[in-house]
Amino acid sequence: MYKGIAGSDGVGIGEVVIIKEPELKYERASALTVEKELERFNKAIEELVEKTNAMSEEVRKSAGEAEAEILLGHVMIMSDPALSDEVRSLISDGLTAEAAAEQVLDMFAAIYEGTGDELTMQRATDIRDVKTRLIKALLGAEDVDISALKKGSVIVVHDLTPSMTAGIVKENIEGIITETGGKTSHSAILARALEIPAVLSIDNITELLKNGQSVIVDGIGGEVIPDPDDKCISEYRAKREEHIKHKRELLKLIGCETHTADGIHAELVCNIGKPADCKDVLERDGEGVGLFRTEFLYMDTDRLPTEDQQFEAYRAAAAAMDGKPVIIRTLDVGGDKEIPYLGLEKEDNPFLGYRAVRYCLKNPELYRAQLRALIRASAFGNIKIMAPLVTCVDEIRAVKALVKELMAELESEGIDFDRNIEVGVMIETPAAAVIADLLAAEADFFSIGTNDLTGYTMAVDRGNHKVAYLYSVYNPAVLRSIKRVIECGVDAGIMVGMCGEAASDPLLIPLLISFGLNEYSVSPTSVLATRAEILKWSKSEADKVAEEALSCTTESEVKDVLSKYKK
Repeated sequence: MYKGIAGSDGVGIGEVVIIKEPELKYERASALTVEKELERFNKAIEELVEKTNAMSEEVRKSAGEAEAEILLGHVMIMSDPALSDEVRSLISDGLTAEAAAEQVLDMFAAIYEGTGDELTMQRATDIRDVKTRLIKALLGAEDVDISALKKGSVIVVHDLTPSMTAGIVKENIEGIITETGGKTSHSAILARALEIPAVLSIDNITELLKNGQSVIVDGIGGEVIPDPDDKCISEYRAKREEHIKHKRELLKLIGCETHTADGIHAELVCNIGKPADCKDVLERDGEGVGLFRTEFLYMDTDRLPTEDQQFEAYRAAAAAMDGKPVIIRTLDVGGDKEIPYLGLEKEDNPFLGYRAVRYCLKNPELYRAQLRALIRASAFGNIKIMAPLVTCVDEIRAVKALVKELMAELESEGIDFDRNIEVGVMIETPAAAVIADLLAAEADFFSIGTNDLTGYTMAVDRGNHKVAYLYSVYNPAVLRSIKRVIECGVDAGIMVGMCGEAASDPLLIPLLISFGLNEYSVSPTSVLATRAEILKWSKSEADKVAEEALSCTTESEVKDVLSKYKK
């Protein structure tokens, strides 16, 4: 048995089909004239854009609108003048189109990979997919075609790229296994949209399995079982039927209020990265937006987005949610998020450096444009402003003072806005947790970013596999921080939400109920499952679990207690 990440739930039983990309070999220096090399590049881009638009239509039919937009994002990458101009510049310096494209696209991918934010890092996957397809187009090599796979196939691949999915006939695919990717990766997003069980991130799995081998893909437990016997197959068929039945039961929760078994109300909202994601929130029955990351507005361009461009994006999200809350995080960039046109200096410790609210407050013109756009957009819905990486009271006071100043400015200009717009704080550092009582006296709401809070509290770089064992929200230090933050917010009478992965973790739900969490911000695909978990617990039952879990001294003890009580 091989253990990986459960990327798309369900159980698939079928035969292995290993998909491998061909090795792409080319010369770095061009034997052609610069003009001929540029002509090759321009023609390849033109053909690839046309082909990708057609593929997007295929994905729209098979998987849906949101998934088709992933491929439309590829078109935007190919059409980005900052990228193509850089490639043309290197071609003019003597590189082949292939070598120039690889160098530039690898540089852009590295920028996104360096952010540490899993959703933003998916942009790097898109860029690398575009790089491979562009080099193939230049070399005259064909894209991988998986449309002809027979019924009962299990795709085994290094990474399921968006371009591969256009050819998937989902009725023929029992499962997907990859060597890379996480729960929010495009491999997972696309597999879930196609409702194909998937297990991701199993090292070297394309070498460990063989074509035609019988295999079970357990996308619920994140396990792959090669060469199962009849008894094992029978057990997993039963597990598959149980899972299908459970999914039908979850659909009954659409339109229901989110509350505990004893009637305590909770808000169940979603994390998004762009206005178009609001459609997915509504279709999945989300009750609002708990985190709108604004970084893409800055990363998808070669210059600062204007106030009006930002206003249109925020207005669109607010209008789409039609009065439901939309919490928009101000620009979380700097240090690790190296947006070229901002001219940020390289730092030895970017996660401890010049970023997020620190950068914004030191660049008032940039920040004023974003805050003005947010305040203007508040006239079209229930927008709330959230400042990231706040570590001291001075910072939230500075943000609120700037918001107040801009409101007065807009009022003098006769521009409408919500005069009661809330300004909150993202709690993601030990400093913020320790002074949560002081911050609660200043902020209108809290949102706990458990991914970063865990990393900062445990002093762990989650990308460093040597210390990854310490990166766990179940660690007593992290749980005590979360408990303190929630209690300080509740005592101050402000809303406390959570927008990290922990908000949808079924093991943690009773603890969060006991601590008094008001809002759970999860991925749209997790809404109904999270609602079902909250409905299972009464406050008194949750308090019993919390008391025992908080008496534990180690991460493993905590996890054992939570697993013991799991319903």
